[in-house]
Amino acid sequence: MAIRDEFPEPPSNLGLDRETLAYIVLKARAFDELTPNDDPDDASDAADDRFVSAMEDDGDNPVGRELRVAITDLDVDAQTSLVALMWMGRGDYASWKEAFRAARERAEAPTWRYLMGEPLLGDYLEEGAAQIGVDLTAEKEDGLGDPDLDTREGD
Repeated sequence: MAIRDEFPEPPSNLGLDRETLAYIVLKARAFDELTPNDDPDDASDAADDRFVSAMEDDGDNPVGRELRVAITDLDVDAQTSLVALMWMGRGDYASWKEAFRAARERAEAPTWRYLMGEPLLGDYLEEGAAQIGVDLTAEKEDGLGDPDLDTREGD
């Protein structure tokens, strides 16, 4: 049986690849952009409201579901890494090992709900990744997360 480092060094052992991390960052940013549904009884069609309703946070908007599925599809270590990255990006920790240890000990569940409840999640994840040497610039330039280019399937 191989002995596993209890607190892996980044970035090779994040538990998720750069593409998946970039996808989650972009979905988190889109989720942050959603606005409360200001008129649930609005009878206008999309053309009348200039498609503003696409940015409203209602039950059938797919952005939140896509982000939740992306997070829940990850294993426990990858979810722990996301929490640690978010905390580092938010400025709670300067050390990867400290952030990862604290994230592993976090008792709150489920992880997707905790992360999606954090305003600016996408920015914090990207900043945390940059602090440990993971640059997501290339993935953003490739259009990852663009609905026209995105080929991921979600349930």
